Amino acid sequence: MTQSQALSILKTGVNVFLTGEPGSGKTYVINKYVKYLRGLGIEPAITASTGIAATHIGGMTIHSWSGIGIKDKLNKKALNKIVRSGYIAKRVRKAKVLIIEEVSMLTGNTLTMVDKVCRAIKQNAMPFGGMQVIFAGDFFQLPPVVKRSVDESSQTALIDELSTRFAYDSPAWAEASPTVCYLTEQHRQDDGNFLAMLSAIRRNMFDEDHLSHLETRRIERHKAPPNIPKLYSHNANVDFTNDGILAKLPGKPHEFTMSGFGEYGLVASLKRGCLSPETLLLKVGATVMFTKNNRKEGFVNGTLGTVEGFNKENGSPIIKLRSGRKIIVEPMDWSVEENSKIRATITQLPLRLAWAITVHKSQGMNMDEAVMDLSGVFEFGQGYVALSRIRRLSGLHILGWNQRALQVHPEILSKDEGFKTASNSAEMMLSNFSPNEIKKKYNEFISICNGKKKTSRINKETITL
Repeated sequence: MTQSQALSILKTGVNVFLTGEPGSGKTYVINKYVKYLRGLGIEPAITASTGIAATHIGGMTIHSWSGIGIKDKLNKKALNKIVRSGYIAKRVRKAKVLIIEEVSMLTGNTLTMVDKVCRAIKQNAMPFGGMQVIFAGDFFQLPPVVKRSVDESSQTALIDELSTRFAYDSPAWAEASPTVCYLTEQHRQDDGNFLAMLSAIRRNMFDEDHLSHLETRRIERHKAPPNIPKLYSHNANVDFTNDGILAKLPGKPHEFTMSGFGEYGLVASLKRGCLSPETLLLKVGATVMFTKNNRKEGFVNGTLGTVEGFNKENGSPIIKLRSGRKIIVEPMDWSVEENSKIRATITQLPLRLAWAITVHKSQGMNMDEAVMDLSGVFEFGQGYVALSRIRRLSGLHILGWNQRALQVHPEILSKDEGFKTASNSAEMMLSNFSPNEIKKKYNEFISICNGKKKTSRINKETITL
């Protein structure tokens, strides 16, 4: 399915599972839909399963938005407390569209809890209280972390801890019955051999031919190219690498401290999810990575550069990109917006040290090159996420890998075939509608959401696929 077809289906107001391989443009489609809704005066609730993903889309975690927090159980008392919470009830009641990014990292239990909260607050027995709900993500990427715990109030629990791990196994998912939009375009990788290798891992058909391509990119540790980010599976390796190399550079480090204002819990959540650290130490010669998009200034999340100096007037770092371009980097904001109002903001330089980064934090990034050590991979999808960050095989420098690094979750393999079949059916159904029928569906949903009355200009935008 193309991005324009998926966007057209979203505009009809049906529940949607938006998926596809890394680089297929899932976030791009979501951003286009959000812009479309806001142009009609409809403010969607934008959430994500993790703080990192939430900062990428300018939203909040689904846990904060719904009020469930860190709970892995929701009994009647806890549910009633959330319903009585004024600010949570207000935002859930006003929402007409709920977007959940990186749904692959959300447990089925969590999704069921969110569904129950929405139904209770909206006093509507429909799934998610009658909202349009959009699940976006790729189940071949990092799965949710499930914590084992002892339930001390099992008699009053609404959620059974023995529920299955993945979001799609939640009763809430089944009742929402999302239309599957499986994006098939590729906007990241442009290397045929590399695409074939990634596809083989995804289909569990990695063979000797693919291995031979991977072997051509194996290097010894002491031959790793300098100033290229290293991807590790564990935080300890990342911290050791970054701190050690920075300490060896001459001179005193320049310190940049993050600031924040707004609701304490939201500020704390933004800080946890931000790829820029609360305290950033930089020296001349440090390799850095941009952590935010600003195409006007010439960088995006994942752009690499080197600290060449510091501005004499305000102390801002001067970063030289690989292209040779120099940028004086100023602080930027990460905010949580709700109903077009900013609830919390943090401010920091959109930079982090980039000698090393974890695979987990790299999810969502585009990289030209990376050095990877996948010998410590411990989770299905970790190796796939790491490899799919880069654009072509020539940008891969791999120190080693274990068997798990080239595996995806076996359960997802069969489930993915079902998603593809469902997406093909949705694509065929869309083709059976005339332009006037599609336009009518757009207008009906706009009316349900109390969107602005369309002018001729807006009308033209709404029927553009």
